[in-house]
Amino acid sequence: MALALAASLISSAHAADLPSKKGAEETPGPADPWNGFYFGGHMGFAGGKSNWSGPDIWNASGLAKQIDTFTEAGSFLGGFQGGYNLLLPSHVLLGVEGDFTFPADPDVFGQSTGVTANFNSLSLGPATYMESIQAAMSLRGRVGYVFDNNWLLYATGGAAWTRNSQTLTPALTGTTDNPFFWRHGWTVGGGVEIPLIPNWTARLEYLYSYYGTKPVNFLANGETFRSDFAPQVLRFSLNYHFGETLPVPALAGFSAQPPSAWTLTDGDRVNFHAQITEVAQGYPKLRAAWDGPNSLSRVGDLRQTSDVTLYGGLRLWQGAELWINPEIDQGFGLGNTHGAAGFPSGESYKLGYAFPYVRVQRAILRQQIDLGGEKQKVEADINQFANEITENRLVFTAGKFCVVDIFDTNKYANNPKTDFLNWALINAGTFDYAGDAWGYTYGAAAEWYQGRFAARAGIFDLSATPQGAALNASSYGLDPNLSQFQVVGELEERHELFGQPGKLKVTGYLSRGRAGSFQDAVNINAGTGIDPSLALALDRRFRNRPGVSLNLEQQINDRVGFFARAGYADGGVEPWDFADIDRTAQAGVSILGKDWGRPDDTVGFAVVVNGLANSHEAYFAAGGLGILIGDGALPSYRLEKIVESYYNYALTPNIKIGLDYQAIVDPAYDGARGPANILAARLHWQF
Repeated sequence: MALALAASLISSAHAADLPSKKGAEETPGPADPWNGFYFGGHMGFAGGKSNWSGPDIWNASGLAKQIDTFTEAGSFLGGFQGGYNLLLPSHVLLGVEGDFTFPADPDVFGQSTGVTANFNSLSLGPATYMESIQAAMSLRGRVGYVFDNNWLLYATGGAAWTRNSQTLTPALTGTTDNPFFWRHGWTVGGGVEIPLIPNWTARLEYLYSYYGTKPVNFLANGETFRSDFAPQVLRFSLNYHFGETLPVPALAGFSAQPPSAWTLTDGDRVNFHAQITEVAQGYPKLRAAWDGPNSLSRVGDLRQTSDVTLYGGLRLWQGAELWINPEIDQGFGLGNTHGAAGFPSGESYKLGYAFPYVRVQRAILRQQIDLGGEKQKVEADINQFANEITENRLVFTAGKFCVVDIFDTNKYANNPKTDFLNWALINAGTFDYAGDAWGYTYGAAAEWYQGRFAARAGIFDLSATPQGAALNASSYGLDPNLSQFQVVGELEERHELFGQPGKLKVTGYLSRGRAGSFQDAVNINAGTGIDPSLALALDRRFRNRPGVSLNLEQQINDRVGFFARAGYADGGVEPWDFADIDRTAQAGVSILGKDWGRPDDTVGFAVVVNGLANSHEAYFAAGGLGILIGDGALPSYRLEKIVESYYNYALTPNIKIGLDYQAIVDPAYDGARGPANILAARLHWQF
């Protein structure tokens, strides 16, 4: 919505300065580009109400939930739509459209779109009733009128379906019924749509849906409830139209041409890219005497993850850019993202869900200030406009983003969508960067580029509590009070070695917040018998946790690149957000397929070794749980050793399929478990 609003303000300011099309004004004939197929995505806010009743209770509840930007709970939603338009000579447009919509919060925090009500009844006593949307879809017709080929006003209506989760929990028994079911109904609404840039349109739309009254049997509690369900949604959409290029009228006022200067009158003002990544990963039976609460299962496992991301950018003023990255995620990591300190998939998150859900992973404002020096052209890409940048410059970034978007980057090992999958190879395993369960946080960073050197610094919000030994799901959200923080600093040197470019970086961080001491937890456990995870939580007070790492990338020739990292973190204080690693070292190579006639293919090979500090090791030996690991015991501590190799085969320059193999020896530092031989298949499409 912010992108749409900013686009409208800028287009209004420039519309008066743009030349008009006299012929179009005198005889505004319909334009063929409004015809044909289109596909796009949407985000919006949901409200409405539901009337629900039990044997001796009746209530009407609102469906809207307040948006919490620190947990991303609330009644916002997103999804996809696609359809076909037919524009008649009379300017009347007829069309058909289908859509899929998913909630922002998959009931992780209990605050997604739906009913949440506490009540008292004669049969149940005090109890809680919940009904929330897991997914929705519709198939609708559209009829509208195209005014001067510039904008479309339309009405829409058709059939609708929703998959709902129902929950009934009496306080006296604590027994929860949680059935899922589909219900069908109808939907009506309308909206306005305008061309934005060639082949893209923007739309603002309202939909009202009604799903009738449906009985639900809560078998465990012997009750039958009935509810209707009537959500209302206001949503903003972007659509890509296939075929002939859409005209861009004066109303939109945007140019898709490459920029010729740092101005808003020349150059593209809107940038859209997207990506889709699908990963299937599994391993066969491994050697282990038992399974702990955070172990890789000894019987083997097979999991899948999916994510779809839109990268939308808008130029605001000279050197300033606004970027928003809504994303739809689905799936689980192996062992529900537990079982190895160097976890085998950076495409999985600490919380998984079987149904898709939407999040806004990035919302950033970036300002660049040129300081002179040699100029360099950069091509348009994900979260990047086509630009001409200077060698010396300042770059300021603020908003919600991932710390490692800026710090500890490496050309050859930094992106699980395209290169290595293992968390301890994407970045230094000891870099406990701030982030929620998905790895994103609020903060600000400054970068200074001067000649062959660069310096970076940033400050970021930590999680509400350290994510190790989490006692409830809400601990995976960010600190709403901004009282716990992390500062990060980095120095970078760029060089040439035997005529080949390379970079060397030193990255340091200091986390400041309420964290426990591993030695204290072990002592409490030994003296009282209290579970070490609980002892760690009870011991939390404001402490500092520092860490530092080295990062080298070096091109060998135009086909081969080498990288290495080494890191150290204070192992006496529990980590907050990333991994249970106190010492790490890694090295690897990346090879392009030019020598065998496949220049867009890539082969990668790397090794990494992870270790723990003494008190951290003693904590796991006593049965403690960490962010990702905790076998319930550690009878034989050993360094965790990982080997990973992958091959990416380019179907096209933008579509790649890959195979990945990892051998994790002594996963979670447990010499009695493993090795784990993990295979993965990956599909990545970026456009």
